[in-house]
Amino acid sequence: MIKEIDIVKGFQDFLPPESLKRNKIRSIIEKWFKLYGFIPIETPVVEFDELMRPDTLPSETEDSAVSDRFRLQDRGGRNLGLRYEFTFQLSRIFKLYPNIKLPFKRYQIGEVFRDEPTSARRFRQFTQCDIDIMGDLSTKADAECLSVFSDILTQLNINFEIQINNRKLLQSIIESVQIDQVKNVMKELDKMEKVGIDQLKIDLKKYASVNQILTLFKLLEKDLDFFEKNAFSGVNELKELIELTHNYNVRVKFNPFLTRGLAYYTGNIFEIVSPENKSSIAGGGRYDRTVGKYASKEIPAVGISFGLERVTELAKIESDPIAKVLLISISQDKHSIGLVQKLRKSNISCLLEFGRPSKALDFANSLNIPNVVFIGEEEINNKKFKLKNMSTGKEDLLTEKQLINKLN
Repeated sequence: MIKEIDIVKGFQDFLPPESLKRNKIRSIIEKWFKLYGFIPIETPVVEFDELMRPDTLPSETEDSAVSDRFRLQDRGGRNLGLRYEFTFQLSRIFKLYPNIKLPFKRYQIGEVFRDEPTSARRFRQFTQCDIDIMGDLSTKADAECLSVFSDILTQLNINFEIQINNRKLLQSIIESVQIDQVKNVMKELDKMEKVGIDQLKIDLKKYASVNQILTLFKLLEKDLDFFEKNAFSGVNELKELIELTHNYNVRVKFNPFLTRGLAYYTGNIFEIVSPENKSSIAGGGRYDRTVGKYASKEIPAVGISFGLERVTELAKIESDPIAKVLLISISQDKHSIGLVQKLRKSNISCLLEFGRPSKALDFANSLNIPNVVFIGEEEINNKKFKLKNMSTGKEDLLTEKQLINKLN
């Protein structure tokens, strides 16, 4: 017998009004994905664990999300796991479906799971929203991903800053100082916002001398023109991205400390942050050595990923009401059911209540339903219905046709 009914730690319920806000935001996100020509796909929540092990990644560096995956076993003794993201599933898809036409622009919105420590903003199940363009090596694909997300955040009234860097550029900067442990230095640089520059310099002493660290930081203060004049790798990709995003009316900012997942990214990388507290909203980049690994060919790819929960938290929009109108039947149930069905067939969301009008009005207020229609004997005889605006209190007598037109 269960001693206490509670939700499992790290998981959430979503009830109104939050569930309504999430649903509206999700529809806005999906609208922009479709406007940019991204095609929806769906994949299983459960995958073979072998596909998710760290040694399947294109880098020797383990991704924390991989180590935090949920592991399962079915009745047949097969080792399985819950997906912790969508990207690794694309590798399987291109192996099983080799005739996919390239370039392939896909989007996916769904649940992912991570068996990791929880916090006020970190949960073990969350809704991930992904877009990816595969088969396009050009920087135009990078700019397209940033543009769609910029349009989404703009409609959601979220303040944001797009930071960009290039993995090749960062590696060439570190190597130019004759530092051998490039990956370890990258990991430390990525912590700059969290630990501060003084602590970062101390932490870097594990991998470099004081002179190397000082020279490295002097280089990281340079602008892109300096790196271009001195023929650093990756700088041309960054400059092209900046020019292309300008054409989309999207502003980006060069951040030489930006690293992101070492296990995936190969070229341009980007992170969208909140200017108020510098916390991350979304991230992505180019990962040209991941998607085609099981298909034995290199398929260039770029994508961006973000959590629905984080975006919902920041979005400054009002959720839509559960219904546009509440119909109150005053001993006219048959006529009320007929009218409510006509409204629904006219794409008007509505609820129907039977009984006391005062109780029904309280119900409408509790759900923020903006309109109420009274259906009594007088309304049926006169073929006119009283429509009440719950915000202003204004009442109108309307024919059935007028009612439908006004609510639409």
